[in-house]
Formats: sequence, C-alpha cells, structure tokens
Amino acid sequence: MGGKYEKGIYNQLMEVMEKLEIMEAECKKYREEIKSLNSEVKSLKNENARLKEELARVKAENIILKAENAALRKENQLLRDDNERMKKILNNNSSNTSMPPSTDKSVKAANTYNSRKPTKKKAGAQPGHKGNNVSKADVEKKIKDGLVEHKIKDIGNTKNPYITRYMLDLEVKTVATEIRIHADENGKYNIPDEYRADVIYGDNVKAITAFLYSEGVVANDRICTFINSLSGDVLSLSTGSIYNFCNNFAEACAKIRPVIENAILNSEKVCTDATVVTTNGENTYIRNFSTKDYVLYYSCERKNLETLENIKILKEYVGTLIHDHETTIYHFGTQHGECNVHLERYLLKNTEETKNSWSHDMSMFLSGMEHARKEKKLKNSNSFTDEQLDKYENRYDEIISEGREQNKKTKGRIAKKEEKTLLNRLEKYKTNHLLFIHDFEVPFSNNMSEKDLRICKNRQKMAGGFRNEKGKQMYCNIMSFVETIKRKKLNIFQNIKSLIQGTPVIQ
Repeated sequence: MGGKYEKGIYNQLMEVMEKLEIMEAECKKYREEIKSLNSEVKSLKNENARLKEELARVKAENIILKAENAALRKENQLLRDDNERMKKILNNNSSNTSMPPSTDKSVKAANTYNSRKPTKKKAGAQPGHKGNNVSKADVEKKIKDGLVEHKIKDIGNTKNPYITRYMLDLEVKTVATEIRIHADENGKYNIPDEYRADVIYGDNVKAITAFLYSEGVVANDRICTFINSLSGDVLSLSTGSIYNFCNNFAEACAKIRPVIENAILNSEKVCTDATVVTTNGENTYIRNFSTKDYVLYYSCERKNLETLENIKILKEYVGTLIHDHETTIYHFGTQHGECNVHLERYLLKNTEETKNSWSHDMSMFLSGMEHARKEKKLKNSNSFTDEQLDKYENRYDEIISEGREQNKKTKGRIAKKEEKTLLNRLEKYKTNHLLFIHDFEVPFSNNMSEKDLRICKNRQKMAGGFRNEKGKQMYCNIMSFVETIKRKKLNIFQNIKSLIQGTPVIQ
C-alpha cells in the first residue's frame, strides 16, 4: 500500500513538473513577446518623436510658406496696380489730361489732340469768311497817303499802253545820323545822358531787338546775328548790346505794369493759369492773368498758397476768376469758374479707361449747353430761362448718379478710385462748372489764359530757360506789354518804339 502511495505521489509530482515546464515555456515565450513588444514600443516612441519633429518642421515651413504666399500676393497686386497705372500713362496725352501738347507722341492723326473732333469741313477758309487779300485800291491809297514809297518798273515797250501790278517789298538800309551837340552861351557842352557814348544805336534797332526777343522768341545771340546780317554787317552789334536793349525795354515795360494791373483789377472776369519754366536749372512758374483787353505775367517760385498771397491781383481782386481747377485759387476772388475743356479731357480719359458711358454723356452734355448758349448769344439773348436752368442742373445731377452706379462695377483699383474722385469733383464743384450757363460773360473754358502762356513754352523750347530770376522777371515785364498791345490790335513794332521813346500808348 505504501508503494502505491509513493507511486501516486510521484506521478502527481511528474504532472506538476510537466505543467511547470509548460508554464515555464509559456513564460519564456511571453517574456520574448514582451521583450519584442518593448522593443517595438521603443521603436514606435522613437518614430513618434521623429514624426513630431517632422510635424513641427512642416508646420514651421507652412508658416513661412504662408508668409511668403501673402508677400507674393501683395507683390502681385502691386505689380497689377503698376501695370494698370503704366497702361494708363501710355494712353495719356493732351486730349485726356492736363499734359501739354508738346509731350504728345505722333500716334494720332494731325489736329486730333486737345479734344478736337473731326468736322469733315474742307481745309482753308469756310463759307462766309472775309478774306484778307490786299487790293490795288489799298496800295494806291497808301501811296496817296504817303505810307509807302512809289517806284515804277517798266516791262516791255514803254511807248505802248500798259496795265499795272504792284509789288510790295521792304528796303533795309543802315543810317548813320550825326548828332551835333552845340555849346551853350558859356561854351559848355550839355550832353544828354543817351548820347554819352561816341556811338549809340537808334530806336529802330532797339525796337526790332525787343520785338524779336518777345514775339519772335529768339535767343540773344541769334537776334544779334540776324540784325547784323540785315544791316549788311555794318551795325556790329554784340550780345551784350542786345541784352542791354532788352533790359532797358523791360524797365520801361515795368512802369506800364501798374496800369495793366489796375485795369485787370477793375475787370469783372479774369482768367488765370501757370506754366513751368526752367530758371537756373530749377523748375519755377510763370503765372498770367488775362482779360479780353489786358495780359499780365508774374514770376513765381511755386504754385502754393504762400506764393499766391504775395500777388497783388489775387490779394485785391473781387471779381470772378476762371482757372483749371486750382484749389488754392479758391482762397481769392468772389466767384470761380472751372475750365470745362480741361474737365472734358478727364472725362475722355475716364471713358477710354473704364468704358463707362456716363463720362461721355457728361462731356456731350457740357458741349451741348455751350452750343445752346452760343445760339442764345446770336439771338442777342444773355440768359437761359429758369426752367432751362433747372433742366440743365437736374440732368447734371442725373449723370453723376448714373456715374456712381457704374463706378460700383468698374474694374481696376486705380481706375475705380480715379473715377470716384472725378465724380466727387463734379458734385462738389457743380456751381463752378455750371457758372457759364448762369452768367453768359463767364467763358466756357480757360483757353484764353492757356493760349497766353503758350508763348512762354515756345520760348522754353526754342531759346532755353532763364539763367536767373532777374531774366525771368524781365521777360514777364516785356511780355505783359507786348501781349496787351496785341490784345488791343495795335501795331506791335510801332508801340514798342513809342515806349522806348517815352510815349507809350498805354497810360
């Protein structure tokens, strides 16, 4: 019995050991799996850390790329705006901006700048135009009055009957007048100041010089060459003499300035404008004030308010000033008229750039009112009726309203902004743009003043700028007198000569 018990215990022990071996094998397997899992976890942790670093790097790169993208978008928009602006600049000329015609490129047909429109009329004088031909009767009257020297030139046999023709010509000859200054009772020679030098030049030479300097727009050296050649090279003028003649003439013209100034101050309507000229290499200005009878030029350093406040006419004038939308001019005078031809150029520019119809409608509307005003004047009427004025003003407001609606759809940031600025101007300065329909004496444009400044630009191109402020002031004095003489339709040469002799027609 004892043997069976031991055997049973042994068998149980063997079973337990077998189970232990199995469990040990399983534990070993689990340990290996745990070890493998730990290794895999460690690897995953490392991968996770690497991925986190990669994600951080990608996020940083993404932030940089977003910043670069924003910068590129901004730069792209700037380039688009610049491209739009450059296209507009290429399309700018004197017909749609305030640029002078001298800057225009020859890409348009002749006579289409400055808002001119084809009329399909034949070249030359139009029907009804009075010609300026010189007739034989005119010449014979001048011979009878002793205005021209009469000479005879025979062609053919003088014994046969003849018919007459006249040839008008000039004879230029140099005259040397001997001035004999006799002694007085005391034997003293009282020499007038103008005869201090042994040889002087006469009033005709001085008048021709002043005429060429002003109306001829010729530089001093070329004036000298021309007059010397005209005299057969016997006058021997120098550029210094030319300058002295012009300087003395300018001093005489300066004495006439107050007369012109007072006449302009007493005028109800005055046109004014300014243009750039070069003085000692710097950009300065010449400003003019023009009426139908007088022109006055001022030398100005700037166009700002401080400079304008030093001009006597602006300080004292109490009438209506016509100008090209110079907002600083609104500080002077009592009423202001805007140049509508100037405005039409901006309207044309807007039509070309935005393709919006309102600006073309406004331009046609303004021209139509001016045409209606001219017809009224031809019928000796000096005003529109109240009903007509209300109709015109209402239509003006309607076009501005149409423009604001069209502006909402305008493409291009710059074009949209400029169009809105133009609409704001039309609305704010409505009274000034429409002043010409309320007062028929107010001109539709400021062309009078612009034309008076054109000769200054011609001088700049042909004779160059001014060396100093004194030269520019000298030019302003001379041109004020000469242009006023032209306004009054008087003989320029004779009146220059009269002023040199001290007997001016303007007093």
